[in-house]
Amino acid sequence: MTPTPVRGRVLVCAGSDSGGGAGIQADIKAVTALGGYAMTAVTTLTAQSTQGVRAIHPIAPAFIAQQMTVCLEDIGADVIKTGMLATAEVIEKIGDVLENHAKNIPLIIDPVMVAKDGTAMLETNAIQALRIHLMARATLITPNMSEAGVLLGKEMKAPGDVAVTARRLLEEVPVGAVLLKGGHNPGKIIQDVLVTRSGKTTFLTHTRIDSASTHGTGCTLAASVACGLAQGMGLESAIRRARDYVLTAIATAPGYGKGYGPLNHVHTVRPFLC
Repeated sequence: MTPTPVRGRVLVCAGSDSGGGAGIQADIKAVTALGGYAMTAVTTLTAQSTQGVRAIHPIAPAFIAQQMTVCLEDIGADVIKTGMLATAEVIEKIGDVLENHAKNIPLIIDPVMVAKDGTAMLETNAIQALRIHLMARATLITPNMSEAGVLLGKEMKAPGDVAVTARRLLEEVPVGAVLLKGGHNPGKIIQDVLVTRSGKTTFLTHTRIDSASTHGTGCTLAASVACGLAQGMGLESAIRRARDYVLTAIATAPGYGKGYGPLNHVHTVRPFLC
């Protein structure tokens, strides 16, 4: 007798971070720590540490699609989450897999564009492909202010109004909801904003944590939200749990590395890691 699958299956399509702080590695840790089940389709290999990205090695788009397909056909998924996708060709291939194998599976997009050291993670000509092939079917996108500027075709050189920018994104980008992260704006209080197609705007604030251990926060947050949705939580509840998880992971970070260090992803199972 085949057991009934337990909800919580998350298929992550993202790049590998050899330092373990971001990308696929962060996603796996976050989903697992929150009680979900993580599967992966690796889109790129990177040689990176807390001090930056040293090299990027692309994975063939057909093989990325194959990784996704075999997981979907066998294990299935409750949510799909994307991170670093790098090229338009990769984005188009993932779009094909979603169309053929995952039409009704919620999609969370973390539009990874630039690493903390300034290394480009998404080719300029891939922005339009992202909008057409993936965002049109997305349940949620989780950009920061810089990424929002790129999606809107407007460079964000100065601090912007997070709520205004989030609403404009929802107007111009065909997605179900936008969680715009305000951490790049200065100040002691950070404000994230969730806007949905229903017209609801939710303000989520917290006090900035003075820490250099912030590598992979975006990846971790999006993966944590994806896990919550996969487990049957509502969108706002999944986001609130994910934010609490990430904030604790920053506050209890182990302090590894000489640059932007990793979070304490396992604080849910090992609270006293550091």
